[in-house]
Amino acid sequence: MGFGDLKSPAGLKVLNDFLADKSYIEGYVASQADVAVFEALSAPPAAELFHALRWYNHIKSYQKEKASLPGVKKPLGKYGPAGMEDTTSAPATAESKDDDDDDIDLFGSDDEEESEEAKRVKEQRLAAYEAKKSKKPVLIAKSSILLDVKPWDDETDMAEMEKCVRSIQMDGLLWGSSKLVPVGYGIKKLQIQCVVEDDKVGTDQLEEAITAFEDYVQSMDVAAFNKI
Repeated sequence: MGFGDLKSPAGLKVLNDFLADKSYIEGYVASQADVAVFEALSAPPAAELFHALRWYNHIKSYQKEKASLPGVKKPLGKYGPAGMEDTTSAPATAESKDDDDDDIDLFGSDDEEESEEAKRVKEQRLAAYEAKKSKKPVLIAKSSILLDVKPWDDETDMAEMEKCVRSIQMDGLLWGSSKLVPVGYGIKKLQIQCVVEDDKVGTDQLEEAITAFEDYVQSMDVAAFNKI
C-alpha cells in the first residue's frame, strides 16, 4: 500500500482518488491514520482535487485535538490503496496475494492433454474455489454523515443536548466523534459524526429523532454526507 510522494502531483492524485468514496484514511471516524497522512502534506491540495481538499479541511479542524484522536500512528507507507508501489513498505503479504486470486489461472492451459488424475485435481480445486467465493460477505451500503445540531441559545446545556442525541439508538446507526463549534454571539452548535446503514437509517429519521428533544434542539442540518 502507499500514496507515494504526497508532495508531488502524482501522490496527491492518488490521495484524491482514494478519498473519492471515503471520509477518512481508515475506518469511519477521524483517527491517527488521518493525522499521519495530513502531516505528510506540505500544503492544502489544489481545488481540482476536491476529494482530497474536503478531507484536508475536515482533518484540519481537529488540529487542537489531534493527539486525542483514536488509533496508533503508523509509517506513512502503511496507508493508502493496495497495490500502490511504496519503497518503504514490506513485500506483499499472503493476504494481499489472496485478494488477487480471482485473476490467477488456477488450472493451467486448456490445450494440455490431461490425465484422469489431473482432471480430478482440477475439479477439486474448482470446487474449493467456488466454495470460497460463496463465503465472501455481502457488502452492506453505508454512509458517513456529519450533523450540525443547533441549540436555542447560549444558555442551552450543550452537554445534556449531546447526551440526548447519543441516546438515540437505531439498528444500523453508530455514533462517532463530536465537538462544539462556535456560531456567534456566544452560541455553539454540536457537530457530531455518525455512520448509518443506508437501508435502515435515513437523514429524515435522524432529524425527526433529534429535533424531538425540543427543550434543547432548535434544528438539525446535514453538514457532510459521504458514501462508504
